[in-house]
Amino acid sequence: MTTSFCGLELASPIINASGTFDALAAHRTFGDELLERFPFAAFVSKTVTVESREGNPPPRLWETAAGLINSIGLPNKGLDGYIRHDLPFLARLPVPLLVNVMGFTRAEVARLVEAFAGRDEVAGLELNVSCPNVESGLVMGADPGETAALVEEVRPLTGKPIIVKLTPNATDVAAVAAAAQAAGADAVSLVNTLRGMAIDPRTGGPWLGGRTGGMSGPAIRAIALAQVSDVAARVQIPIVGMGGVQTGRHALELLEAGATLVAVGTESFRDPAAGERIAAELSGVRNGAPGRDQASMSAPAAAR
Repeated sequence: MTTSFCGLELASPIINASGTFDALAAHRTFGDELLERFPFAAFVSKTVTVESREGNPPPRLWETAAGLINSIGLPNKGLDGYIRHDLPFLARLPVPLLVNVMGFTRAEVARLVEAFAGRDEVAGLELNVSCPNVESGLVMGADPGETAALVEEVRPLTGKPIIVKLTPNATDVAAVAAAAQAAGADAVSLVNTLRGMAIDPRTGGPWLGGRTGGMSGPAIRAIALAQVSDVAARVQIPIVGMGGVQTGRHALELLEAGATLVAVGTESFRDPAAGERIAAELSGVRNGAPGRDQASMSAPAAAR
């Protein structure tokens, strides 16, 4: 299942979604077996910001009937801390490293891109555009003009692949993707989480310390399929599809909708080896083997 993506040759089309698999914590738990059996064909880092962030106050997670709401708040060591403490280990991973970056101004994103441009350990960059630009008040990834302006700002700073991670909370996601492509993006990824909220049954107030959070998991899979399909009809650059992937069949559906790669997110919280399993299931489904996906491949009752 070797897959070409932005000049990278990957062993399969299965990677992780940013922030859903902590390679450093996994190594502390599993040791060097993690390096011998790394579950993804490429690794996307947690979001890196210019300054360090503590993240949102707890509680940070709420499990729903068909997914998960997280209000983590992008905790990270900041640019300098990431390069000093995290990058040396991540460079040991047996797969290409894609670094996810986020800033609150175009200048902040440019600083991050420029810092990683000369790092041989980094194979590519993913721009998290789901935050508001404090200079304009607009969410960078919800407005085609804002997205284009950001990509135009950072494109000259690096020859590495630039992937724009789109927010699903936009009026026309495909228009934003087209603007990213026109401005020089090498790929887009979607969908990010949808805004959600949980109520504390004891107090009647918000459960999450950050009040609201990002909804992910099986509940958003149908939305992911629709948005990936819409974007694929508008752009020629590769797409990383994600949203509720639990099995190889789910991955195949995103590929059939137009994705080049598939990212696994929430499922890794339940099964740290989900990426490896889903890649194996995908190979089996493509070759006609029923395997674990037999039930999910059966026709819906309404169609029988």
